[in-house]
Amino acid sequence: MDRPSFRLAFLHPRYWLLWLGMALLWLLVQLPYGVLLRLGRGLGWLMLRLARSRREIARRNLELCFPEQDAVARERLLRENFASSGIAFFETAMGWFWPRWRLARLAHIDGLEHLQAAQREGQGVILMAVHFTTLEIGAALLGQVHTIDGMYRAHKNPLFDYLQRRGRERHNRDATAIERDDVRGMLKTLRNGRAIWYAPDQDYGPKQSIFLPLFGIQAATVTATSKFARLGKARVVPFTQRRLPGSAGYHLQIHPPLQDFPGDSEEADCLRINQWIEQVVRACPEQYLWAHRRFKTRPAGEARLYPKQRR
Repeated sequence: MDRPSFRLAFLHPRYWLLWLGMALLWLLVQLPYGVLLRLGRGLGWLMLRLARSRREIARRNLELCFPEQDAVARERLLRENFASSGIAFFETAMGWFWPRWRLARLAHIDGLEHLQAAQREGQGVILMAVHFTTLEIGAALLGQVHTIDGMYRAHKNPLFDYLQRRGRERHNRDATAIERDDVRGMLKTLRNGRAIWYAPDQDYGPKQSIFLPLFGIQAATVTATSKFARLGKARVVPFTQRRLPGSAGYHLQIHPPLQDFPGDSEEADCLRINQWIEQVVRACPEQYLWAHRRFKTRPAGEARLYPKQRR
C-alpha cells in the first residue's frame, strides 16, 4: 500500500472541526509526560462513568477470567484498566506527534537481537502481540529501531485515515501497511523477509476459528497464525510491552522465536498461543484491552456470555 499523501480536499470546511481537534491535541501533548499520565487517568475515570456498555463488557470479562478474585479486587482492577485506557489516548497522540528523541527516552527494549537475526537471514517474522492498551506507543517505540509492517483497516473518515497512517508510519520509513483481508499481500511480505505485527487474541467470529480454552473458557481462536507461519515460511516471535510505574516509560520485550512452530496440528498450535496469551495477560492485567467481547462467539448450544447490546 502506498504512503498516505495530503490532498487539497482535506481543506474543505467539513474537515475543519477535525483539524481543530487535532491542533488542540497536538498542543496538549506538549505537556510533560507525568502531567499527561495524570490527565489520562482522569480521562479514564470519566470513561468509566460514561461508557456504560464498555464498562459492563470489561467487568464481565474480569468476572469470567478471574473468578478466584473477590468482587472488590475485580472492581479495583476495572478502575485501573480504565485509567490505562485513558492514558492510552494520550500515548497515541505522543506516538503521532512527539519528536523521535523525546519518545526514545521512554523506551527500554530487550530482545531486539531476535528481530535482527531474522533480518540478517532474510527470514520473515510474525511479531505475535496482544491487544494491550499500550499497543500504539509500543509500536511507535519499536518502530524507531526496527521496521515493522502492520495489518491495516482504512478509517471511514479520509482525513482521519490520513492523519492516523501518517502518525503511525513516520517511525518506519519503509514500512508497509497491509489491508487486513489481504492474505496474499501478507504472505508476500513475510516471504520477502519482513516483520509484521500481528495479534491473534481477539474474537473474529466462527469463520476460520476453532474453540479452545482461554482462561478456562472455550474461546473462538483464529488458526491464521499457524497458516501464515507455514505459508509465509516465517518465524513466530512473541512480543510484549508494558507501561512502567511512575514516569519510567515502557518496557518492550521481544522474546525468542517459538520452536517447532507450526507443529503437527492447528489445534495444538492455537492452544499453545492461548496459553501464552493468558500468561502475559495475567502478568499485566490492568493494561489489557478488556472492553473487547472476547467470548462473544459461543460453541453451538451454549448461551451467550454478554447481555444483548442495546441499539
